[in-house]
Amino acid sequence: MNIKKNIKVALMALAALLATGSLTSCSDEPDSEYFYAFTGEMMSDYLKNREQYSEFAAIVEKAELMPLLSTYGKYTCFLPDNDAVEKYLQDRGLKSVADLSKADCDTIARTHLVNNIYSTFEMTQDRLPNANLLGRYIATSQGVDADSNAVVYLEGLTHIIFEKTYPNGSTVHQNDSVENGIVQPIDMVIEKSNSTVTDILRDNPKISLFYKAFEATGLKDLLTEKVADETYDNKKYPKYYYKSHVRKEVGWVPDTKKYGFTAFVEPDSVYRAKFVEYGIDTSNGDLRALYDLAAKIYYDVYGSPETFGDATKEGWKFENLTDSINPLKRFVQYHIMTRYVPGTADLTPLVVEETKEAFGIETAWINPVDWYETLLPHTMLKIEQLSKKNRVDPYTQKALPVDIFGVDADKKGGHFVNRRYEAPNYNCRGAYVDATVEKTPNHDALNGHYFYVDDLVVFDRQVIDVVQNMRIRMDFSTVFPEIMTNDMRLKGNFRADDNNDVPDDSEQPKNGKNRYFPMGYLENVTFNTNCHFVYRRPHWEFWSWQGDELNLFGDYDFTFRIPPVPYSGEWQLRLGFAPLETRGVMQVYFDGIPQGIPLDMINILNSEVYLGSRATDDAQLNNTYRATSIEDLASEQKLLKNLGAYRGPLSCYNISNNGSQKNYSWGIVHMMRRVLCQTYIDATKDHYLRFRVASDGKQGNDNEFMLDFFEMVPKSVYSVDGTGEMEDAL
Repeated sequence: MNIKKNIKVALMALAALLATGSLTSCSDEPDSEYFYAFTGEMMSDYLKNREQYSEFAAIVEKAELMPLLSTYGKYTCFLPDNDAVEKYLQDRGLKSVADLSKADCDTIARTHLVNNIYSTFEMTQDRLPNANLLGRYIATSQGVDADSNAVVYLEGLTHIIFEKTYPNGSTVHQNDSVENGIVQPIDMVIEKSNSTVTDILRDNPKISLFYKAFEATGLKDLLTEKVADETYDNKKYPKYYYKSHVRKEVGWVPDTKKYGFTAFVEPDSVYRAKFVEYGIDTSNGDLRALYDLAAKIYYDVYGSPETFGDATKEGWKFENLTDSINPLKRFVQYHIMTRYVPGTADLTPLVVEETKEAFGIETAWINPVDWYETLLPHTMLKIEQLSKKNRVDPYTQKALPVDIFGVDADKKGGHFVNRRYEAPNYNCRGAYVDATVEKTPNHDALNGHYFYVDDLVVFDRQVIDVVQNMRIRMDFSTVFPEIMTNDMRLKGNFRADDNNDVPDDSEQPKNGKNRYFPMGYLENVTFNTNCHFVYRRPHWEFWSWQGDELNLFGDYDFTFRIPPVPYSGEWQLRLGFAPLETRGVMQVYFDGIPQGIPLDMINILNSEVYLGSRATDDAQLNNTYRATSIEDLASEQKLLKNLGAYRGPLSCYNISNNGSQKNYSWGIVHMMRRVLCQTYIDATKDHYLRFRVASDGKQGNDNEFMLDFFEMVPKSVYSVDGTGEMEDAL
């Protein structure tokens, strides 16, 4: 019987695949071909027409959300039956839905509704791709029910019902479709924690040692107090109509201004093993043992006379755990990122079903990598996802050795913190991020999330000198934490274009929203009132890395704090962008000092300013890269370098022809990197870049200036000058 049921599931999955052409496409305009069972019913009808859902229908009615479910749209409803609702009420000591307040009903209903269509076959990650109507992500995992049916679990507890027949003869099953969405019957009411990160860390006995250190160093107050800016009101700001290149678009300010944190936490078992490995005496208690471990690790970085000499200062002592220079406080701070990341899938760019790769990254050549600041001042974490593809050398196309994955060949597709493992040159495994969704305890809070890791997360000499001693490339959507924390990064239907002449300025635009940021919204950013700073939603055919970009418009004077570098020294700062005829001219300043001549964003690579006819517009490469000798490639790179420019990265691409064609940035004359400055950077201080309009009048589209991605490159990488030698093109 179960075999038959699972065959049915497989056939339904095949039907969904054939209908959508993708397991993760999530149609914005649901058509009848996507439906598994029902047509002619709206979601509101579905609730009202089935007696077994009358309790949840009453909750939706009391929340005044039934009209929403009566309109055309795209919703997933995780639907608990009367038994599940009654069990929930009983656990709360309530007799009926009538005992719930309107606010309670609103919370319950919005928790179970997601503004997109998700079949069980698309729930393959550790969270749904879209947040629910409360703005919270629902954790997902795969398992089996009591009858051995393959099912999806939500929040580690509730599971989607495979199939169930009620006494009234009504049968429901997963993936029941209606005209405006899909219904997923569930066996329990979903509850999301309303606690803070501090609370959920405290409540997990598996990480009691980390929490002791977290509490003793005074960090719990920060992560308890910072949840959201309640004074922020998005309704105060009008829509902004603008033109970027040839597209007429509209921007909205962000819906919320939340604060967020993400922690990578070692379970107690990891610390116990490390105490033995490092020879730490545990007789004086766990907190002292953790302090001694941190002091041993951070002595070479901060404590020794050759570095900061902090080990001789009062703040270093065990009695001063809350001091800013204390090694245990630094240890804990480095575990916590200054942004909210709800699942491992968000740690690196989203995976596109058509390419099976992170958005715009050729994973046959490199692993997807993102960089994030931590609470430890002037430090970042490097997050790397192991490619699922067999890796090849981009120049020769020969397969790289299997041991490029080290001891983690079984973790393809997984994420690591501070990894640099590429045999035979690098042997830094990093800490593996566990994507497990547990039944208890909670990992997700109002203002953040935490992940287990299987090794120490530390800013030690190996991380500084090896792991992060490399070209640091960051999409600008990751430079500003608020974009991720407030759920704006890479959001929208990247497969679809908007109407260029009449942009969709409705409150729920079909393909998603572009955003602009009010003054004061982004921390460590200032700009004058005569400009707009816009984040454009992703389009897979855009000449930009990962399909998204930021634009400045108007008489801008814009300053932002650059991300930290791992060590003091000579660094080159580069801007990735697409030069176009509609863009303007900008003067750059580093720490208030002008850097060279203004940057003209009009000239493309095959202009006489750069390579002239030598630069062919060969987006697909057509083997041009591989047919060119290393000596010629190095010669061209040196020529461009003398002009303060580089081609776009070889490993980055956009997608055209409805997802069928990769266009590599290296071969596109409209994609390039310009050197903003080359200077000594003190890694212990904050540094700022300033962009000031230098156009003559209102050039192009109101002095349009583009920020796509940012590179910080150490001298060990950019100073390669020998004959036939070059910085790698990736």
